[in-house]
Amino acid sequence: MRYALGVEYDGSGYCGWQRQPDRSSIQEALESAVSAIASEAVSVVAAGRTDRGVHACGQVVHFDTTAARPLTAWVRGVNALLSPGIAVLWAHPVPQAFHARFSAHSRSYQYLLLNHPVRPALMAGKLGWYHQPLDLDRMRQGARFLLGQQDFSAFRSAECQAKTPLKTLLQAEVTREGPVLRFSFTADAFLQHMVRNMVGALVAVGGGREAPSWIQELLQARNRTLAAPTFSPDGLYLTGVGYEAHWHLPQHASRCDAMLKTGAS
Repeated sequence: MRYALGVEYDGSGYCGWQRQPDRSSIQEALESAVSAIASEAVSVVAAGRTDRGVHACGQVVHFDTTAARPLTAWVRGVNALLSPGIAVLWAHPVPQAFHARFSAHSRSYQYLLLNHPVRPALMAGKLGWYHQPLDLDRMRQGARFLLGQQDFSAFRSAECQAKTPLKTLLQAEVTREGPVLRFSFTADAFLQHMVRNMVGALVAVGGGREAPSWIQELLQARNRTLAAPTFSPDGLYLTGVGYEAHWHLPQHASRCDAMLKTGAS
């Protein structure tokens, strides 16, 4: 039987989603808990492999098991074995044709950035931080150049293993809520560090170091060394994964929105 799970987690203190030798990962923690409930070894596949320190309130995973358990076991039972920073939100049986990664048609991320002279304390690790004033209109102008299908080589990590740098960005928005800037991105898929690199470039534009058209120049140059440094992972959240309606997966985008608005206020 194949099940899909909706998962949220605090990425602080973890090496990222993917299991790595001698390091704590979200995947390892979740597989351990699910395997204990299933009474057999279980492998968990995620829609998106988040990096070290990146959070999620909209991650989707799937796993196969021969164990017959009520859906509450895959939620409450698994949660009882997880650390407080990881939680299963829902469980849903899916056909064998469903794949958390390959069945997804889009992913959405948000980056929360505190734009204030003083760094965050209570929200340390949950917000990025930039101390100098940022111009919202300039960043919005720059973000428009990111939309559409483009070669994002200038925003790609040197370690990225994606087969192609061509991605289609469906949303690139910047909004302000008091001292917090919210960067919202949706794409068919993302390259490693792509969101953090786009945020870094937009901050350079908002700070007046570069013109909004610089974003277009970076895309055309396809050269990572010309772009801004990779921004901190602290304020980055995987907020949603898009699937066709016929999979009948529960939606929890509203939970993400409510949580991130609370964190930004």
